[in-house]
Amino acid sequence: MTTTHELPYGSTKQAAQAAATESRDQLRQRIDQAKVDMNLAAKDAQQDASAAAADARSKWAQLKADAAAKMDDLQTRIDKRADQIDANVAADDAAWAEDDAAAALDYAAWTVDNARLAVLDAIDARAYADGLAKTAGS
Repeated sequence: MTTTHELPYGSTKQAAQAAATESRDQLRQRIDQAKVDMNLAAKDAQQDASAAAADARSKWAQLKADAAAKMDDLQTRIDKRADQIDANVAADDAAWAEDDAAAALDYAAWTVDNARLAVLDAIDARAYADGLAKTAGS
């Protein structure tokens, strides 16, 4: 389900390239907006999950909880970064953040692929069920 607050993968890359040239205040605004977007997406996912089977809901709920914990951890590091004075520590933190961003993009791509597979599996399951119903009705 695509919502108005989601960016396509290509737009995310372009936004990241644009953000690399922005001031820290502009970056903070981007971060705050990204948090709002994540919260909206989490709410959308929660609403969508209520229509799914209990087993599937629990698996996706755990993924959402893990993502929320990761977001909290990231926010803690962002807040802590303002207190860092040592350039070497800041450089190490930047390298970690870049690695984390790359891993998050890889995870996002995997998630999209997984969602595509789930949709195709649901379509196949419905077609199979409909076929059995027709056969039983004959």
